Amino acid sequence: MTDFELRILDFIADKIANPFFDKAMPIISMFGDHGIFWMALTVILLIPKKTRKLGFSMALALAMGFICGNLVIKNIVARIRPYEYRPEINLLVSKLKDFSFPSGHSLASFEAATCIFIRYKKWGVAALALAVLIAFSRLYLFVHFPSDVLVGTVMGIIFAIIASLIVNRIYKNKDTLNNKNLID
Repeated sequence: MTDFELRILDFIADKIANPFFDKAMPIISMFGDHGIFWMALTVILLIPKKTRKLGFSMALALAMGFICGNLVIKNIVARIRPYEYRPEINLLVSKLKDFSFPSGHSLASFEAATCIFIRYKKWGVAALALAVLIAFSRLYLFVHFPSDVLVGTVMGIIFAIIASLIVNRIYKNKDTLNNKNLID
């Protein structure tokens, strides 16, 4: 699998790479660094009551992804990064200290973007577009294999759906309790 995936990355480096992307992709990728952008957005969404439910969904999804993806799976699989196979590649970003599988950038981006899409379709489309750009940037920058990005993306979508269902259930139970207390 690694040879096939390296061929995909080589194709991107040979056929898609250009000076504009060389400048843009490191910047786009920074939006996924450590999930900080998505965590900051989560905190902002937790403040107003109108978006608090979305903020809770995003917080739960990001926590699940961090624990499962970054703390558990990355260390169990311990997959080295693509640039380790191609030391001649001129990296546009610094070498990373953690393992490659799954892509944490893709995981966090799709968790947050999917949560947004579930609650607010219009904003969700923009968030998903950013998540796609962030995921692609990881391939362009030669720091992830396609399967790293694919699995991170799928995990992110699944965790977002699970988190949204859990938060919806909590809110429904809370509303039921509040309504019951009003009747009693």
